[in-house]
Amino acid sequence: MYDKDPVLARPSAHQEEWFAGETAVPLPQCIDAETDRWIERRVSWKLDQETRIHVPTLRCEVQEQINPLRAPTAAGYRRVVNETAEPASIRSRRLGNKRTLAAIPCFNEEVAIGSVVLMARLHVDEVLVIDDGCTDNTVKVARDAGATVISHGAQMGKGRGIKNALRYAVEHDYDCLVFMDGDGQHNPDEIPALVEPILSGTADLVIGFRTFDQMPAYRRFGRAVLDLVSSNGNSITDSQCGFRALSRKTIESMFHTLKKDDFSIESEMLRVAQEERLRIGETPINCKYGDFDTSTMNPVSHGIEVLGSILWLTVERKPLLHIGLPGLATMLAGVYLLLLFLQGFNETGLFSIGQGMLASLLLIPGTVALIVGLVLALIARLRE
Repeated sequence: MYDKDPVLARPSAHQEEWFAGETAVPLPQCIDAETDRWIERRVSWKLDQETRIHVPTLRCEVQEQINPLRAPTAAGYRRVVNETAEPASIRSRRLGNKRTLAAIPCFNEEVAIGSVVLMARLHVDEVLVIDDGCTDNTVKVARDAGATVISHGAQMGKGRGIKNALRYAVEHDYDCLVFMDGDGQHNPDEIPALVEPILSGTADLVIGFRTFDQMPAYRRFGRAVLDLVSSNGNSITDSQCGFRALSRKTIESMFHTLKKDDFSIESEMLRVAQEERLRIGETPINCKYGDFDTSTMNPVSHGIEVLGSILWLTVERKPLLHIGLPGLATMLAGVYLLLLFLQGFNETGLFSIGQGMLASLLLIPGTVALIVGLVLALIARLRE
């Protein structure tokens, strides 16, 4: 129960943040006299002078909704109201006006490609995803995460994707190109360590290398064999690692040279770099296996395919050395055994069946190998 007397207050009190000098407040109708006296002692019903209302300054933070397809702008997915994301152009200027592209060849990597693209965008100017005939949602997830996507239309191999990425980097005038896998095994936060030697001008090709303790046992043996075959006499720690960075000089050189379309492309890149006398550097990286291994390629078939491609690549580049010369040696050994066979028949009148078969097994394949080596060498010369 309250009195119905109106409250006398200045109309602009809320706008100007001031209260009037005379402000009447209706008194409550209290039946209890003691309560009435208590109110009179403790409450002042008149303000003798205008009093400023001081509102403390508040620092406001907005809690954003966590979206896996949106790059966080601050730790914990929190953004201060006045905070703005740093554009890629500012990062490029900090690196001396050198622009960096991250290229990710993909085949059905929808599980991990979104997070890989988001993390890579924090360190490069653009992320390029090469769709090698994906049949899942890899393309959609990559585009939603902010990547540029080019598609083959069908599965053409990792090598074709790498060559298309090289073409894209040349056409868009990038100074550094980073290749990485889309299955989540490579950590995009290690991109700065990989590109630093490139941007500082101390290396033309930087390859990340994995320590053996990071890899499952079945992968260690395959890697050791492929490293031995691909090294070509050089001490390369991890020839098959797909996490690597290329300078502008290397991009232009390999864009016109690489031929392979399969997984042996990494070995071919290394061989081209050695032939072009490019400066090769290495940087330690971390690689995730085990439960996070989302690779769509069987490691055994992968290793056999790469080994066969490397051997053929080696033979194709120098056919006379790797086919013709061994064929000549084998043919000469067969001729020697054939002469011994004929000599024995001439002396005894008896045929040595074992000696004759061995001479045939050496003479015929050796002759074929020599002819093949000569033909391939002629074709290679005509291509040049």
